Amino acid sequence: MRPTDGDWEARRPTPQPLTKRLIFAALLALAIFPPALHAGPPYVTDDPEPVDYHDWEIIVSFLGVHDAGGWTGQAPFLDINYGGFPNVQLHIGPSLGMSSTPHGPFRLGLGDTELGVKWRFIEETPTCPQVAIYPLLEVPTGDSAHGLGSGNPDAFFPVWMQKSFGPWTAFGGGGYWINPGTDNKNWGYVGCVVQRKITKTLTLGVEAFFETPRVAGGTSNTVLNLGGSYDLSDTYHLLWSAGHTVQGASAFDYFLGLQITFGPKEESK
Repeated sequence: MRPTDGDWEARRPTPQPLTKRLIFAALLALAIFPPALHAGPPYVTDDPEPVDYHDWEIIVSFLGVHDAGGWTGQAPFLDINYGGFPNVQLHIGPSLGMSSTPHGPFRLGLGDTELGVKWRFIEETPTCPQVAIYPLLEVPTGDSAHGLGSGNPDAFFPVWMQKSFGPWTAFGGGGYWINPGTDNKNWGYVGCVVQRKITKTLTLGVEAFFETPRVAGGTSNTVLNLGGSYDLSDTYHLLWSAGHTVQGASAFDYFLGLQITFGPKEESK
C-alpha cells in the first residue's frame, strides 16, 4: 500500500467452499466499492514474480500507519491479481479508506483505487536474478478532504529484482513517484527484503526502505519492517508485517492479510 501524503511525514487448488465464499465476498466488495497503494504483501517493497499464467491471487488485508497526525490506512484493501499472460500479472486494488485524528472523528469510506501491470522480462537463472517492471496508477476515488485518499492521480514507475539462495531469498529495487497536487513533490523510493524459509510452512523476513520527501518542506524517511507468512494450505496463507521509522518523522506501520491462491496450475497437480 502507498500511504497518502499525510502519512509518515506530511507515509491453488480448485476453490473449496470456503474459498468460493471468500472470492464471492471479494467480488461483491469490488462491485460495491468500485475498482491505494500496496506492494509485495506483506511488505511495502515489491518482488518481480508475477502470478502464474491463468492463476488468481486475492489478498484481503488490513493495513495502516500511525504518526503524529493519527491513524490512516485501508480496512480492508483487496489486492486482486490475475496471470493474464505468461510473465504478465494484471492488478486491481479497491479499498475502504480509514482515518482517525487525535481529536477528530473516525472515518471509513471508499478509498483510492490501484491499477497495475507487472511484466517480468528476465527470468531467474543460477547466475542471474529475475527482473520486472510494475507501473502502477492510483485513481483518486477516495475522499481526500477526510483523509481517505490522495486527491490526485499518482503514478509509480519501479523496477524490481529477486534472487534465491537455498532457503534465502532477496528482492528489492526502486522507482519514481509522480505526485501532483498543491505542495506535493515527486519522490523516489528504494527498498530491499531478505527472507528465509524457516519451516515448510513458515517464512520470516526483514525489510528496509528509504523515501525522499513527498511534500515541500518535508523530510526523507527510512523504515525498518519485520514480517512473514504462514501457509495454512496450498490455497490459504497468512501474511503479516510491522515496523517503524528509524530516520525521519516518527511513524508505525502494520499489515495483516489473508492470501488466497488458485487456478489451473494448482488444479493440474
